[in-house]
Amino acid sequence: MRVDLDGNVLVKQEANHGYGLHMAAFVIHSAIYRARPDVMAIMHTHTIAGMAVSSLKCGLLPLTQTSHRFYPRISYHEFSGPERDPAEREKLAAHLGRNDVMILRNHGLLTVGPSIPETFNRMYGLERSCQAQLAALACNTELNVLPQAVVEKSTAMYAPGAVRPYGLLEWPALLRLLDRKNPGYRE
Repeated sequence: MRVDLDGNVLVKQEANHGYGLHMAAFVIHSAIYRARPDVMAIMHTHTIAGMAVSSLKCGLLPLTQTSHRFYPRISYHEFSGPERDPAEREKLAAHLGRNDVMILRNHGLLTVGPSIPETFNRMYGLERSCQAQLAALACNTELNVLPQAVVEKSTAMYAPGAVRPYGLLEWPALLRLLDRKNPGYRE
């Protein structure tokens, strides 16, 4: 289905199985596309790890090197019910701001980027960070909390422009893997 920023359905598949415009998805995605002309892709998930971290008051902690890619450049959006009200778009866009990663409290994860490969790679790293945090917290032992100076040094090394855009080099290999596992996805 292809939809414009006003919610008008432009292209609809012949076999739509009775589905129409999903209002919550439309509100979230249109909010960001309206506010961020630099964004060419958005990914939003409801994984177990993502929903769990979104429900923790602490949010994503800087426990692992992978989490340093995002911390402290993570936005948070407070849950006020399913995002079906178009009036929520301004808040969603304001909360994301210039960041490329947002945790929707008590809901899930969201990443954006200038391309599908970069957006997917951000989500993959964010999801892995959430999984690692939950595994560490589940051990019921004292965490090795890094000194603030180490966190600041490490997160600076992942700042935009400090490293190559993650995802661009990895994407062709991921597609080759998918071609081997399930070549029918291209149809």
